[in-house]
Amino acid sequence: MNSLTIVRITDDAGAVIEPTLLRRALPLHQQLRPHLPTSAEEYAAKMERVFSHGARLVAAQRPEGSLAGLALYRVYENTYEDLRLYIDDLVTDESQRSQGVGSTLIDWCEQLARQRGCRFMALDSGTWRTAAHKLYFRKGFSISSFHFTRPLE
Repeated sequence: MNSLTIVRITDDAGAVIEPTLLRRALPLHQQLRPHLPTSAEEYAAKMERVFSHGARLVAAQRPEGSLAGLALYRVYENTYEDLRLYIDDLVTDESQRSQGVGSTLIDWCEQLARQRGCRFMALDSGTWRTAAHKLYFRKGFSISSFHFTRPLE
């Protein structure tokens, strides 16, 4: 059994309440999103903009203080699912995959979604991330639609 603590990096309003953890999250977050800024200051500024648009961030922390995973999520209402919790980014440290970190973060998100009255949880996952897909299927997610994107630049 893993001994993780889920720590909120932002509060419910999107304010950063753990600035040290936010800075420490950068190398972990870059494992999923390598295009993120490389300096802690630029990363913090980027994330503050993301938080201003409704995203919130939590970290899975080991007893000795290392960060094992992150979940960037938002709760919002749409026309087809009503209130939902959407997970933008779910990251488990490469060295700690298949040890329950992602599952723990999903469970935490589900508990929050239920507390907020959400009817659904959703996430997108790259088609090549087959190991992650196995976790999502085990956690009860299904493929419900295609996600289309089109660059505007």
